Amino acid sequence: MKIGLYFGSFNPIHIGHLIIANHVANNTDVNQVWFVVSPHNPLKKSSTLLNEYHRLHLVQLAIEGDPQLKVSDIEFRLPRPSYTVDTLVYLKEKYPTHQFSVIIGSDSFQNIHRWKNSEILLSNYHFIIYQRPGFLIKEKGNKIQLLYAPLLEISSTAIREAIKREQSIRYLVPEKVRQEIEKSSYYKQSL
Repeated sequence: MKIGLYFGSFNPIHIGHLIIANHVANNTDVNQVWFVVSPHNPLKKSSTLLNEYHRLHLVQLAIEGDPQLKVSDIEFRLPRPSYTVDTLVYLKEKYPTHQFSVIIGSDSFQNIHRWKNSEILLSNYHFIIYQRPGFLIKEKGNKIQLLYAPLLEISSTAIREAIKREQSIRYLVPEKVRQEIEKSSYYKQSL
């Protein structure tokens, strides 16, 4: 099975994430897109993160009922901080018949040299790169697939700020996610 791995904090997951995942599932040869919830991204401050199990639950709510999308807590059981190369090695051992691709925005791909063992990643794994404005990737090859997915200017940071200001996040996140965030008072206080 071909799996597209969409790594992220998903703090919280929003419509933009889902549009990209759906576009990858529908317009590439992957059979499923797995949202790999990262408990701690080494390139981001962990102090701004909602508890990883709450974030995992929000992703589950967001993709509920979609057979093309799956959520993974694989990095919860690996050493922290999470490094993509370590996760890929673990997944390849656990699922030897699967082929894994990394789904990544062109903005993040431009920082790939800062990732642990980036040269191993680039030589051993396929990348599905969705173009983001201002971060055009011109590289091509059998390990790189460029994708022009529909993009929205929505960010998890802006959503968290809207919640703190008591503004509506309706239509920015799936309705079930919005209801859970409100019910549980996520992101109301400084994390």
